[in-house]
Amino acid sequence: MIGDKKIVCVIPARLGSTRFPRKMLSLLKGKPLVQWAYEGAMQCSCFDEVVVAVDSDELLRAVEGFGGKALLTSPHCQNGTERLVELQRTGALEADIWVCWQGDEPFITPAVINTLLQSCNNEDEEIWTLKRAIEDPEHIQSPHVVKVVCDHQGRALYFSRSPIPHNGKQIFKHVGIYAYSNAALKKISTLTLCPPEEAEKLEQLRFLYNGLTMQVQETNEEIFGIDTAEQLAVAESR
Repeated sequence: MIGDKKIVCVIPARLGSTRFPRKMLSLLKGKPLVQWAYEGAMQCSCFDEVVVAVDSDELLRAVEGFGGKALLTSPHCQNGTERLVELQRTGALEADIWVCWQGDEPFITPAVINTLLQSCNNEDEEIWTLKRAIEDPEHIQSPHVVKVVCDHQGRALYFSRSPIPHNGKQIFKHVGIYAYSNAALKKISTLTLCPPEEAEKLEQLRFLYNGLTMQVQETNEEIFGIDTAEQLAVAESR
């Protein structure tokens, strides 16, 4: 709870990952990857509830096996946001603010969440996310590192896999954790694929294209996500 806002954290997790099959159950220092995310979220005092939104009975049993709470969602959901939308639509969860914490983000801290939600009591804001200054020049050119440009109020103007702004002195990467107001999530449930999203393969461009505002808070913490077996090996050695 922040102010009078009920905040739930939903951790989308699926076994059907194409790049790294069964990633959520892969072990990191002896624990399944999804357990790291769940236990990290449980450390955040602002969350009224933490739930893993899973795509299979096997993953449901695994989460319950380490004492977590899981809810089964459709295996046809295309991304984590769609799993939140399903839980909202079915009434399985209710919240004023919905935080989407991906199951392959084991190293997010309570400080990062506090930064994300620092203005969630502002009724004019609809979606919150994070950015971090890029320090490695190779990341500027990498299409795997999503870049973001914001206006003077910190609201997102555009996201791209290309370097933006062109020849910018400071370029920020997008950190892919989101919080949605309940009203924004309902609106998202009505939206369809748009041309910028199709070109960049970035779901957040659907939000901007349809007029939703995204407040982008800046963090200095490095967020290390795990997309591949190689990245899991790096995390194991940390």
